[in-house]
Amino acid sequence: MSHISYIIVNIDQQRLYCMDNDENIISDYPVSTSSFGVGNKNGSYQTPTGIHSIAQKIGDGCAINEVFVGRQSLGILSDLITSKENLPDDIISSRILWLQGEEPGLNKGNDKQGKLIDSYQRYIYIHGTSEEERIGKPASHGCVRMKNKDVIELFDLVDEGCKVIINEK
Repeated sequence: MSHISYIIVNIDQQRLYCMDNDENIISDYPVSTSSFGVGNKNGSYQTPTGIHSIAQKIGDGCAINEVFVGRQSLGILSDLITSKENLPDDIISSRILWLQGEEPGLNKGNDKQGKLIDSYQRYIYIHGTSEEERIGKPASHGCVRMKNKDVIELFDLVDEGCKVIINEK
């Protein structure tokens, strides 16, 4: 597979596109963005738009359906369900690509009123989910959800620093 130069997340289409330097689509995946719509305010549970980059990759070598809480591995989902582990509503699984905003005033730092709009401090990720049946329609709490096998594949194809452009259309 060719080298990924950047990623585009299209909210209207609920798709993630991996692009090369010549602006060709290398691969694409269905995703799920926020059920609360588009926005950048802390606590809004909305998906932020604009230019981001992958600040940190978390979960290298972890099993598919590994659950993360606070970016720490908790165990395999099926084992956690069997042991009746108290799990969060929005399960983050398999891999995390932690995004940081690159546009001050839009998705980095604070807005003009001093309110936090920083995607990194809002913990906006591209990640796997336990609700794969909801991929393809808005269902997340702000992050970009992917099928577990897809996020593992993407994780292995991108480097930290890779640009991620999140657009409504």
